[in-house]
Amino acid sequence: MALIPIYWWNKEVHNFRISQDSFRKQPWANGVILLGCVVIAMLLANMPFTKHFYHNFLHTELTIHVASPDGLVDWFFPHGMTVEKFINDILMVIFFFTVGLEIKREVVCGELSSFKKAILPVIAAFGGVAVPALIYTFVNHGTLAASGWGIPTATDIAFAVGILSILGDKVPISLKVFLTALAIADDLIAILVVALFYGGKINLLLLGLAVVVILLVALMKRLGEKRIGYYIGAAIIVWFLFYYSGIHATMTGVVIAMLIPMDARYNKAKFHRRAKILYEGLVESEQVHTGETFPNGPQRYYLRRLSGLTKRTIPPSYRLEHNLNPFVNFFIMPIFALANAGVEITDISYFNVFKAVDPVLGSVGLGIFLGLLLGKPVGITLASWIAIKCKVGVMPAKATWPMLFAVACLGGIGFTMSIFVDTLSFAGPDITPEITQHLRDAGKIAVLLGSLCSGVLGSLLISFVAKIEKKK
Repeated sequence: MALIPIYWWNKEVHNFRISQDSFRKQPWANGVILLGCVVIAMLLANMPFTKHFYHNFLHTELTIHVASPDGLVDWFFPHGMTVEKFINDILMVIFFFTVGLEIKREVVCGELSSFKKAILPVIAAFGGVAVPALIYTFVNHGTLAASGWGIPTATDIAFAVGILSILGDKVPISLKVFLTALAIADDLIAILVVALFYGGKINLLLLGLAVVVILLVALMKRLGEKRIGYYIGAAIIVWFLFYYSGIHATMTGVVIAMLIPMDARYNKAKFHRRAKILYEGLVESEQVHTGETFPNGPQRYYLRRLSGLTKRTIPPSYRLEHNLNPFVNFFIMPIFALANAGVEITDISYFNVFKAVDPVLGSVGLGIFLGLLLGKPVGITLASWIAIKCKVGVMPAKATWPMLFAVACLGGIGFTMSIFVDTLSFAGPDITPEITQHLRDAGKIAVLLGSLCSGVLGSLLISFVAKIEKKK
């Protein structure tokens, strides 16, 4: 009788693990967790008994050092590395590394692998970047908020694709592919924006050393090196050089990702030849050691060799992307949301994005909100229309202009990259830290409001258009 509850308990744990795995594989799972982290961060930042701990923890300086016998101190972290900076400047490097691997895969063998496949979403992505930036600049030109033009230019692929998956067959497959490819191209443009416009003062010597290391890595790849350890070591060196040169350190992830080999160590013929030899050895050892528990010693040897063989037959780039995706989606991005979405509401006017534009501070909220909600769909649709009318691109199969515009509204969901750019904006010798923090907090609230409204508007329009088109 005692075994029955143990059996049922084990069954429940087993079912829970299956449910966990099923949840992680859902395209909307990452978006749900991010949304939950946003709510938690806002509560932590504003509840009287948690807000001081929350902000103090983020600004805690991480100091790991050892004192040498002569009294000198060797630092393992750059001076001034707080918990918040560790998340944004180190953990987010892994996020950008994964994004770089994804972009590279799509360019080599995915939706951006040919001119015909890539041209329409790439042109649409440029339109979806240019129009929001112009709207923001129009609203904030000549004010202290003008440098935030890059905030409303990015699309969050996790939320956008998650909403499309929930909407099911209301959206043609071709438009789902279009939005995914657009978001990938959008990520690449956003990365270039960060690199070119939101870095610090450039130290050319350190930047030159970083370029030398990158060239050596490229040579190493050219010579056929496929072991990941060498590339990770080079990435750490490049990160330090970028960090101190003034180029934002997250660019390390993208640059190294582009250099990770996409060719496996073993090709198809070599895999089949070696697998056949190992499998024959496995069968032979089973015949020799009949009756022993499987796997015995010799069999474990052949199984390990088979495991290593299959590992070396999968390209390093794909293997890294596959292994890092769960870590990035369910650890790094939620931590980023917890650290950056927690805005202390000291001024209720943050939520009034339509208030009059201040002649000095501008209106971060209005520029971002209109950029995401209006600029993104207009820019994406207009650029697509021009490309198709000029016969440069082709309308996605079974798509209509109303449905394309409705899907383009989801491009206004700009959570992760928009908040990331917001954390880099509004800094300068002419802006006090208090004003910088005020503008960044207003920007984060506007990103959340704009992304929420874009998601709701896009979902409603897609459902409405699908209903109308179904009646025809």
